[in-house]
Amino acid sequence: MIIKRPSIFIYTHEADPAVLKEVCAGIEEEGVFYDTTEMPDECMEKLAYKAARDSMLGSGVGIFGTAVCLKMRGLEKGRNIESYLTPNRAQCRNIGANSARAIKKLPFKEEYRL
Repeated sequence: MIIKRPSIFIYTHEADPAVLKEVCAGIEEEGVFYDTTEMPDECMEKLAYKAARDSMLGSGVGIFGTAVCLKMRGLEKGRNIESYLTPNRAQCRNIGANSARAIKKLPFKEEYRL
């Protein structure tokens, strides 16, 4: 029997490795599990929407190239928690941390410098 642990889902399409690394690091800092999956979608918002819908925790991140988006289950398409087309390192790390903080019901991190 295979049991999946509750995780934040990260759906990607040709993700920039540096963006993905920083998003994952932000989630790890908060002590939450994540799963990454390559998907054949055409934009970060659709990826994030599907990730949030599929995640047991209701938190999803979509990464399309360098573009990154954070979405929670229940938000309609077109409404995002955070999204960036060309994020810097701190913004990527914050998206990861904030995806975890949302499910832990903690205040979001403000942008900071790394």
